[in-house]
Formats: sequence, C-alpha cells, structure tokens
Amino acid sequence: MRTLDFYFDYRSPYSFLALSQVQKMDVEIAFHPLEIGDLMKQVGNVPTSITCAPKGRYVMTDLQRWAAHYGVSLNWHPQLLEIDASRLLRATLVAGQMGAMSAAVEAIFNAIWSAPAPLATAAEVAAVLGAAGLDAEELGRRMDEPDAQGLLEEATTRAASRGVFGAPTLFVGDEMFFGNDRLHFVQDHLARAA
Repeated sequence: MRTLDFYFDYRSPYSFLALSQVQKMDVEIAFHPLEIGDLMKQVGNVPTSITCAPKGRYVMTDLQRWAAHYGVSLNWHPQLLEIDASRLLRATLVAGQMGAMSAAVEAIFNAIWSAPAPLATAAEVAAVLGAAGLDAEELGRRMDEPDAQGLLEEATTRAASRGVFGAPTLFVGDEMFFGNDRLHFVQDHLARAA
C-alpha cells in the first residue's frame, strides 16, 4: 500500500476537509502536524485569507461549498480563536510517540470542525483524547512539557525543509500537492503509481 504524507495544522478547515477524503483512499496516511504560523514565517508566506478581507469572506462561502460537495459536516468551533492550537499539535505528536497519532488526529479534528467540544485547557484536550481511547492522564501530563514543544518545532522545521508552505500539503513519494482542491491530482498520481 502506498503511503501519503499529510501535513496539517488543526486551524486549517481545508485540512479537515482534505482528510475526510484522503481517509477514503487506498493509502496509508503518515500524519505530520506543523505550526502553520511558524512555518509561514520560515518560508516567507502570509495567510492571505486573514490579511485580505475580501478573500476571508470568500473563504467562508468556499468552505461551505466544499463541505456540501463532500457531504461533510463543517461546524466552526465557537471558541476557535481561544484554543491553543500549539497544544493540540503537541498533544498529537506525543500521541504519536505513544503509537496513537491517527486516533488523536481524528479526535481533535472532529472536536474542532465537526462536533465542537471544549478544548481550551490541557484537561479538556486530554478528555477529548481519552474519549477516543488514548491515555488521557499521560497526554495531559506531557502535552505542555518543553520536550513536546521541541517536537513541534522540529516537525515544523522539517516540513519547511521539504518545501511545505501551507496546509494541507500532501506528498506521494516526492510529488507534492497543496490544498484540498488538488485531491483529484493525488488520486490520479496514486492510480498511475499502482
């Protein structure tokens, strides 16, 4: 089975949408959490949907179109701007060390974009992950440690070194695809490589 590298930040609703479709492909998904703000600084990118008000307004409509197209429930988390996204990413990397990254990714994406759940504190993040079958006590203890922050910084730097400039970014081998709207190219590439 082919492996697909999936680079994401939970703040990216397009990452959530892309994942909903990638999970239907006949691929093994290797998850690569990254801190999107730090990544953009490293590579000289800017979040134009934030810096350009007309684009920001358009994105809200575009997201709903994609969600309807995919048949996915997209519900903006009411406290999205209050959530420590770096904590979510650190928790995911720690879950990866525990052999449970895939379950963590699914649980956190759903808690932000599908069925919003409390995520403002470390205890709330641990509870969401515990409900998904992970060791909430260990995750709660480790997600805010300096070692976890180091993992996130390393992951973000590795992503930048590979040429990632935003999220979602997908790789099949060395072939890079950026954005939710490029998944048909991913599928074509996988079919040709089969």
